[in-house]
Amino acid sequence: MQTPAPVDYAKATSVADAIAKLQQFGEDARPVAGGHSILPMMKLRLARPDALVDLNDIEELRGVRIEGDDIVVGAMTRHREVLQSAVLAEHYPIFREAERMIADPIVRNRGTVGGSMCQADPSADLSAVGSALRGTAVVQGPGGTRTVPLREFHLGPYETVLAPAEIVTAVRYPIRPGAGSAYEKVERRAGDWAVCSAGAFVVVSGGVVSDVGIGITAVGAAHYCSPEGEAALMGKEPSDENLRAAAQAAADSCHPTADQRGPVDYKAHLAYELTLRALRRAARASQGA
Repeated sequence: MQTPAPVDYAKATSVADAIAKLQQFGEDARPVAGGHSILPMMKLRLARPDALVDLNDIEELRGVRIEGDDIVVGAMTRHREVLQSAVLAEHYPIFREAERMIADPIVRNRGTVGGSMCQADPSADLSAVGSALRGTAVVQGPGGTRTVPLREFHLGPYETVLAPAEIVTAVRYPIRPGAGSAYEKVERRAGDWAVCSAGAFVVVSGGVVSDVGIGITAVGAAHYCSPEGEAALMGKEPSDENLRAAAQAAADSCHPTADQRGPVDYKAHLAYELTLRALRRAARASQGA
């Protein structure tokens, strides 16, 4: 049985305390939230931080609330809380649909929104949802607070824009009246990482698409989204022909690789089919159908 390398550990009592402790331990210190991402990597010696700073006692990082025209989700909000949130279900059913397919109840009871996002796994469900909705990460560190669009937050697999001693405190999602949203996923078995998944929101007004977001994961979509697919649908009627064209543009913007989950052509087909299904359902929901 593999065990992690020796590591220092400290509990933080506030955001300011967490930042101070991360600075104290140095650049190779890492915050730990639910632990379902970093601890398995430490056991495999794929991650070897010098220290872990535990964020679990920081109440200010929890909860889902509305602030002005945004929904704010605290970074330490558990997946279970996202799944049960009436606010998110009202405005963006895509969250509930995605959360139902994330791992299992044990992981959802402990894993957090911020931890999942900062892990930057190329198959992460919530990263696709966040990019589809064009959310914004609120980041705090020694230099103060800054905001980063989620479409710029991930630099690549397991890599983010976070600097040493910076942590994500919340994610903000703009409320879009009239938006419909949906999430589609294919996995080898329940709770597994996606072979491919796609999420979308659509706003239809005056008979045409006035706003749209497409998120895709596990098939090499840059920043978990497809601006090409969105551009193919903006300003057009949500006809099946136009939805198919947008889904094809989204699939063409992906760069899947062959692995144990399937060959390239299969994954490319999934990117098209799942995007089309998500767009269809989101467009119908926006039109009240």
